[in-house]
Amino acid sequence: MSKTWDKSCLPSRHVTEGPARAPHRSYYYAMGLSTKDIKKPFVGVASCWNEAAPCNTALMRQAHAVSEGVKAGDGTPREFCTITVTDGIAMGHEGMRSSLVSREVIADSVELTMRGHGYDALVGVAGCDKSLPGMMMAMLRLNVPSVFLYGGSILPGRFEGKDVTVLDVFEAVGAHAAGNNDMTEEKLHALERIACPGDGACGGQFTANTMACVSEAIGLALPLSSALPAPYANRDEYAVASGEAVMRLIETNLRPRDICTREAFENAAVVVAATGGSTNAALHLPAMANECGVDFELKDVARIFEKTPYIASLKPGGEYVAKDFGEAGGVPMLMKTLLEQGLVHGDCITVTGKTWAENLEEVTWNPEQKVISAASNPITKTGGVVGLWGSLAPDGAIVKVAGLQSLQFRGPARVFDGEEACFKAVESRDYKEGDVLIIRYEGAKGGPGMREMLSTTAAIYGQGMGDKVALITDGRFSGATRGFCIGHVGPEAQEGGPIGLIKDGDMISIDAAKGTIDLEVSDAELAERRKSWAPRETKYASGALAKFAKLVGPAYQGAVTHEGFKAERHVYADL
Repeated sequence: MSKTWDKSCLPSRHVTEGPARAPHRSYYYAMGLSTKDIKKPFVGVASCWNEAAPCNTALMRQAHAVSEGVKAGDGTPREFCTITVTDGIAMGHEGMRSSLVSREVIADSVELTMRGHGYDALVGVAGCDKSLPGMMMAMLRLNVPSVFLYGGSILPGRFEGKDVTVLDVFEAVGAHAAGNNDMTEEKLHALERIACPGDGACGGQFTANTMACVSEAIGLALPLSSALPAPYANRDEYAVASGEAVMRLIETNLRPRDICTREAFENAAVVVAATGGSTNAALHLPAMANECGVDFELKDVARIFEKTPYIASLKPGGEYVAKDFGEAGGVPMLMKTLLEQGLVHGDCITVTGKTWAENLEEVTWNPEQKVISAASNPITKTGGVVGLWGSLAPDGAIVKVAGLQSLQFRGPARVFDGEEACFKAVESRDYKEGDVLIIRYEGAKGGPGMREMLSTTAAIYGQGMGDKVALITDGRFSGATRGFCIGHVGPEAQEGGPIGLIKDGDMISIDAAKGTIDLEVSDAELAERRKSWAPRETKYASGALAKFAKLVGPAYQGAVTHEGFKAERHVYADL
């Protein structure tokens, strides 16, 4: 039965109420809405659908299902799309400079669409690395009742009796380039045809699945909603439920900033570490916090990582893929054992209207599944991701240690200005065991765009050198990266950070157990080198990348492009 809604405090009153809004209402009649529809709350259903990659191809179907849920809850859905830059396609060339920039554009475009049309609530459907945090950033910025929905992971491919993902293809490229007789061109072609069998985001605990887990853990998504793979039609049931849930949030006026408290961000960081998730989470969590006034920078993320046990054996550091994690019980099963050990805050509210402790009351620990270990008996006692500080990275750096055999490395630097130079050296095997490969001028400003280095790291791994060298960059790594790979080094080279002063042969010492990364060069020598240092001139002096480089802040604060909550003078939801 239709409700009688009081729109006197809802943003859509500015486009639907009173005689002055007759022209506005005429547009809605033109689109087939009735007078009753116009009197209901307007819910933006934002989708990142496109045909750029399989991560996004199932999103339109799910957005339509969200709209059905909104209608069932007596609301009026308004669907719209925003962009996505898909890292798997952008990887290894100039296109990767667009990736992190797209996160800001996604957040901005969703904000502008919501503001421009006076929508009262938001359901965001996203499926790729930067679209997940971008969508959640918009929710926190607008602070209208909101629910996030992940589009779902891809099913694993099956090759020579094993589950495979796109990471296997990237690493196979390295093996083929190294002349590995076991990876012929014919075999590589056969693998590439079968590794990604349909819709969905990359199947390991890479950035998309990491941030999908974050969406649940932080309370913005329905529990277990990220578990089912994208091709499964019953994912649509979660889409419908998300539409219904946002209508309940409008009634109770439960908003994203009520949900995403400091404790909720801590829960999210715990889940990242416990699953051996992507290092990119250490960039996206501070960016989300910037939107809602929560003090949560890299040091805060790293502090949580340091005390969190690693308990979910997920690729690339572990054995299983996202489908297996979902079938094992997904985030609720993970949260169940973490809560039992007092590692998460059970009193955090979620979009269900219940706390995490209440959501988990009906979840029973399944000792038969093999993906998630009990938090009392972890794979390792500390998390799968570690923060590092020292003379090479005064503002910090990040490394994924899940799956690493050794947490220490010391060796001479081999310096490359930009990824292409390093990839060329790796491809021709022009490096040696024990080297510390430095890729600099790939930071947010210096790139610009803070590219990921998966092509290079996967090639190293494919050559069998993944545990024999270290790689350090002021850029980023894909969530699929494995090996001793350290990213987000700050200050970046373009800002005059120590990474910009390194010379070939300088000794570098890394200790991920202690959280240190040091350049073994005296302060006096670095001061002398600094006299002849100058920032590089990039080839991007106009367009979106130039604009990003001018506005972007440091990585330890999330590489954001605006002041966020600190400079806020009004909240959209209260206009």
